[in-house]
Amino acid sequence: METVLYTIENPDGPLTENDLKAVHACGDIIKRGGLVAFPTETVYGLGGDALNESSSARIYEAKGRPSDNPLIVHICDLEDLRLITEDIPEEAYVLAGRYWPGPLTMILKASDAVPRKTTGGLDTVAVRMPANAVALEFIRASGGYIAAPSANLSGKPSPTKAVFVMEDMRGRIDAVIDGGTNEIGLESTIVDLSGDRPMILRPGFITADDLSDALGTKVITDPAILDPNCKERPKAPGMRYRHYAPKGEVIPVKGSPEEVLGYIKGELSAARNAGKRTGVICCMENASEYDADVIRSAGALDDAKAAAHIFYSALRDMDDENIDIIYVENFTDLGFGEALWNRLLKSAGSRVLELQTKS
Repeated sequence: METVLYTIENPDGPLTENDLKAVHACGDIIKRGGLVAFPTETVYGLGGDALNESSSARIYEAKGRPSDNPLIVHICDLEDLRLITEDIPEEAYVLAGRYWPGPLTMILKASDAVPRKTTGGLDTVAVRMPANAVALEFIRASGGYIAAPSANLSGKPSPTKAVFVMEDMRGRIDAVIDGGTNEIGLESTIVDLSGDRPMILRPGFITADDLSDALGTKVITDPAILDPNCKERPKAPGMRYRHYAPKGEVIPVKGSPEEVLGYIKGELSAARNAGKRTGVICCMENASEYDADVIRSAGALDDAKAAAHIFYSALRDMDDENIDIIYVENFTDLGFGEALWNRLLKSAGSRVLELQTKS
């Protein structure tokens, strides 16, 4: 299969005449049952017709994705919720009013219109409305309902540029819409509104505090997805699969800034002596302190937004350089940092090196 690349001239909008032609051509591909990767404000999505069972099956096949890992349905109009969901709670309208379009996915009770291939066999459906001009026009041109996980091979780092999509999906899908680099760089927050109380199943740019403020009630994050030692089962399928992983071993190091710096420097020296190729993802202040084959600076340790923006591209850089071991400094796990910590845990297979503070 030939994968056609469509480059958008003005991805931030308003879309040019050529942009609209490209997007509508891709919409026609979806209507015919094909697959198209497209930009959002979070990461690139791999889109198919959410209401077409065979399209959803093709998405799983293209990604090599476990079939119990639900797909997110992307919409472009709030009214579109009514076709694919039932018993919509008031909380959904409150959150949509504040955060849609935006990086928030809500889990709601699914209607019979949504194939179980799309929901991963569940009676709930995950829905979001992206804040991206290209994505919204593409969804509209496709008929209004796009099922889309991230546009990468299952387990690999999510793509934040069209070139990364092409690396993984060339020959597997019909087309890619190149809308530039994603603004946020991590996937959307997922909040489950189908149970007795709202619960975050995947942290993202919109935090637990944001949702609690909007709803006037405490919203918590499923503890099983943040604590590598937690024995509870995650509330959603797929949350314990290893995701976002490069070929090399990822080692997050937790401790005081001084301890982390000293430990990683020592480990880099030992790894180099053992013939290993090394990489580091670190704060900008420490970038010059390390002697590694690849060093990616990611802003300040407490700047989760900057770190998240480069995280997936940094992991792909490590693959390009055949890095064996990747050390990651102790970036904040507060606020949006909770999302970065979640992705880091998954890329490391839930393994974390915690340094003991010396008294």
